[in-house]
Amino acid sequence: MWIGNSLLFNWLDRSLQPASDPGQTRSPVGTIWLLHSGGFYYVEKTLLEGETLPPAVHWFKWQAYSTWLSGFALLLVVYYLSDRAVLADPGVANLTHAQASLVGVGAILGGWALYEVMQRLVVPRAPMFAAIVWIVGLVAISIALTQLLSGRAAFLHVGAMLGTIMAGNVAMTIVPSQRELEASVREGRGAAASAALSARAKRVSIHNNYFTFPVIVLMVSNHFPSVYGHSLNWLLLLVLCVAGAAVRHLLNLRWTYPRWKPALAGVIAGSIGILYVLMHITFTPTGRVAAVSTGPVAFADARHVIDRRCAVCHSSNPSDLTFGPAPGGVAFDTPEQIIALAARIRERAVMTRTMPPANKTRITDEERSVLRRWAEQSFVTSR
Repeated sequence: MWIGNSLLFNWLDRSLQPASDPGQTRSPVGTIWLLHSGGFYYVEKTLLEGETLPPAVHWFKWQAYSTWLSGFALLLVVYYLSDRAVLADPGVANLTHAQASLVGVGAILGGWALYEVMQRLVVPRAPMFAAIVWIVGLVAISIALTQLLSGRAAFLHVGAMLGTIMAGNVAMTIVPSQRELEASVREGRGAAASAALSARAKRVSIHNNYFTFPVIVLMVSNHFPSVYGHSLNWLLLLVLCVAGAAVRHLLNLRWTYPRWKPALAGVIAGSIGILYVLMHITFTPTGRVAAVSTGPVAFADARHVIDRRCAVCHSSNPSDLTFGPAPGGVAFDTPEQIIALAARIRERAVMTRTMPPANKTRITDEERSVLRRWAEQSFVTSR
């Protein structure tokens, strides 16, 4: 609902038409007619110059607050106060759970503080400099998180940081500005005061609009281990953020830029192409796995590794109940189940190294090598 409001009001502001009725008593910023749900809607934007404040003004804020509060609650439950999703990955950095939690919280608060300082003190005087600082900050925080936390946690924390900035804009800039705007109208302080307050709120509202798509992408990134588990995951994260903001920009311009459709197609195709190249050309995961031996691996040896490192979760009767029985519908209880999933075992345990999650069961490089050679010889045998 919050993102929907952002998209709708941004579209309204870009689509408003100048008032055409010379007999109107007020001077609206713009008007527009809408057709929806079997009726016509007439929308007028005005600063209420010299007029009284209406008795009922509807605000849009609780969608933002409830989104942030529910997201923060999920971070607490899933990451900070339990072990349902592991923050620290010993294959990335040797951090304790407490240290990893401090890194995650610090990144969220630090990113928000950097944005707020730039937004309040620098943007009014040097907006381009502030934009450069923001971009450098996003790159630095993204790289730092992917070098300190598990890839999955790093992606979600960058998304949580951007979401916190958005919620902070609503709570600390947009809503206070709107309260002041109401007061200026009520006290008759004039259009100049109203226009300045409106511009301040609109500036951060536009920022929020550009954050929406990157935040959505990062929030669903936990379903794509080949991305967050990549050796260049920080670069993939930044490509996704840039692509999301670029798509949002073109959709914002579509009413004034005639060639927005081919430009949008180009951005999407280019982004997919860059992601494909980064994931398939530069990724050399086998170099991260110890080449212990090149000889054949017996199924019994592979199953021994799977029983110790994988079946603690992936079983109908798991010893680790964090994710419930057979998470993702994957169980390694029988030889047939294991053999049928040989290619998937290789992809998740060896190529992307996203299983076990954050190496929760401490699988070694030697054991990953056993699984790799067994899975590859199984593939050759099946052919």
